[in-house]
Amino acid sequence: MQKLTIATRGSRLALWQAQWVRERLLAAHPALEAELLILKTRGDIIQDVPLAKIGGKGLFVREIEKALLDGQADLAVHSMKDLPMQLPEGLVLGVITERAATADLLLSERYRSLAELPVGARVGTSSLRRQAQLLALRPDLKILSLRGNVDTRLGKLRDGHFEAIVMAEAGLERLGLGAPCQLRLGPDDFLPAAGQGALGVEFAAANRDLAALLSPLEHAPSRACVTAERSFLAALDGGCQTPIAVLARVMDQAGRELTLEGLVADVRGRRLVRGKLAGSFDNPLELGQRLADQLLRAGAREILEEIYASLAADESADHNRYRPR
Repeated sequence: MQKLTIATRGSRLALWQAQWVRERLLAAHPALEAELLILKTRGDIIQDVPLAKIGGKGLFVREIEKALLDGQADLAVHSMKDLPMQLPEGLVLGVITERAATADLLLSERYRSLAELPVGARVGTSSLRRQAQLLALRPDLKILSLRGNVDTRLGKLRDGHFEAIVMAEAGLERLGLGAPCQLRLGPDDFLPAAGQGALGVEFAAANRDLAALLSPLEHAPSRACVTAERSFLAALDGGCQTPIAVLARVMDQAGRELTLEGLVADVRGRRLVRGKLAGSFDNPLELGQRLADQLLRAGAREILEEIYASLAADESADHNRYRPR
């Protein structure tokens, strides 16, 4: 009987996701055994600083990927929107499971829409992508940093720290959580992060037996959409420090065409460059690169250059305080 170890973060949502993958793996292979290895990452430890100032989303996966490389774990489960573009040598993103909801939700104790929020309302989010799109719709809002697990964020909303917060719909659905007033921020006005709503399974590239065991969990349409989105992000050299949003969708019934819609904005939401392209389901990498090129020519290059110049200027004064020694 083969026994597998699944590495995961210890938050309630991360455990749900790892357990969900475990259950489907065991359903496909009843003779298997699988246990969870719970790890605390640097991103879990530092909760009072925006991700853009401490190294970005990679802080949520480094310890987990080290466990894979050291042989402590066989596979790891990630939220795709938290997984950096570059994986360590020797590891692969072997599976992308069927995607859940891609949208963000505006959550509030009493306000049912963005329009109902009072002037100067406090809205909590740690995402520059969400901040830029919120301010583009409501420039008067006061955007405040909000980090922590799902329960922590909802608790701060209930305790009156914010008039509203923004969170991913998929995570709330998975945990059966929410707020009295919820508004789905749809793609016409509000695009998600690359990979939002999808789960990825990472493991050693050389482990062909594990790849075969995990193959029933792979979902080809979700793989194509997430690949196009991550290709777009990579072509723009984007990360937590840049307000970039993107969404791919399978459009025709035969499933052979994707549409990809992307956005680049400045952090105050004053300038937004947005575009949309259609392309082949079989070449999502090319579609992402083409859309990135289109937006760069339309003005995104200037926005990104200004953001990177600002980050470089701030680095010595602030960013180095949170960099690992």
